[in-house]
Amino acid sequence: MIIIPARLNSSRFANKILVDILGLPMVIKTALQVSSLDEVCIATDAQEVVDLAKKHGLKAVLTSTEHQSGTDRINEAAQILKLKDDDIVVNVQGDEPFIEPEVVQAVIDRVKKAKEENDDIMMVSCHKKISSELADDSNHVKVLLNAKGNATYFSRSKIPYHRDHYEASSYNGHLGIYGFTVKSLSDFCSLEYAPIEHIEKLEQLRAIYHEKKIAMVEVESKSFGIDTEEDLANALRIFS
Repeated sequence: MIIIPARLNSSRFANKILVDILGLPMVIKTALQVSSLDEVCIATDAQEVVDLAKKHGLKAVLTSTEHQSGTDRINEAAQILKLKDDDIVVNVQGDEPFIEPEVVQAVIDRVKKAKEENDDIMMVSCHKKISSELADDSNHVKVLLNAKGNATYFSRSKIPYHRDHYEASSYNGHLGIYGFTVKSLSDFCSLEYAPIEHIEKLEQLRAIYHEKKIAMVEVESKSFGIDTEEDLANALRIFS
């Protein structure tokens, strides 16, 4: 199941999940974008969003207003929906209205592979190559990988730092899509919050802090999360 966490209030962009994206509210556009892959459910803290989802024929559940992260929110939704421990759950952010379905499918396929091989990964996510210029933007999260393709760190800073300032270099830009089994999702949410998670405001660092494995898949994507009004204007210019 694909679960979209949809917190109504955003510190950087008020009510952004409801802004118009080519005739649809952003969270609805995101849900429909991936609805061909699996059943979709919107997990929200606002009855207004539940009602909006139902209006568009989408499943939605009302979750707590106290969650610190989207992953905590989808964990509650998985419990409400009574999903089984080995079911696959994919967290697609509600601010990704132009995410390509094949990107989400790549994450689903990697979770399936981990299940088949009894790999002890906690979650799967994805990355794409981005330019040095894009890497300067703190809204474009960067990820470092080890030799096995697992994440070793995520940061809003430009990592790795090129001492010789090689501007033609590329970076691994992180896409905020996460795949779990219901069991590994629950395990993640039972971990204590990490100091680095709060500093960077990146929930996946909770797993890194506790030495859990995050498998990464490389994808090609033109999409990006819409965090600011400037992002919105840029997205509409590109995708219209």
